[in-house]
Amino acid sequence: MAKEKGTKPITSNRRVRHDYTILDTYEAGIVLTGTEVKSLRTGRASLADAYADLHNGELRIHGIHIAEYANGTWTNHAPRRVRKLLLHRAEIDKLTGKLTEAGLTLVPLSLYFKDGWAKVELGLARGKHTYDKRQDLAKRDADREIARAMGRRAKGMSE
Repeated sequence: MAKEKGTKPITSNRRVRHDYTILDTYEAGIVLTGTEVKSLRTGRASLADAYADLHNGELRIHGIHIAEYANGTWTNHAPRRVRKLLLHRAEIDKLTGKLTEAGLTLVPLSLYFKDGWAKVELGLARGKHTYDKRQDLAKRDADREIARAMGRRAKGMSE
């Protein structure tokens, strides 16, 4: 069988960008069992309520739900088990310093296959307040209205 090339998205967590301000992103490998990989290839995963943390110098991810493989037997995995993430030691050390800051957390943004390997994109994030969310929504609406007006003007239509 030929080796896979390119990226194949599995799932993404769109809610994160609404609830958090993403300061930096990291790509990490994820340690999986055989039935987890088969289940991911069918696209059966959810990143809702997932987060990553440091424990004994290792990066781990909690709360990712990977559904049990339909054709699995007694070798099937637990859907919400804690999984180890794979990053270079220098990146983990850099993250350790940043995560000690108040209010910063690591949240998964997306899960995908890259050249056949399962990867997770992590975002170093700071939580947004309610008024920040309202400002973002108002700015997005204003930008949309400006784009509409520019489009109408370009087409020669009057207001």
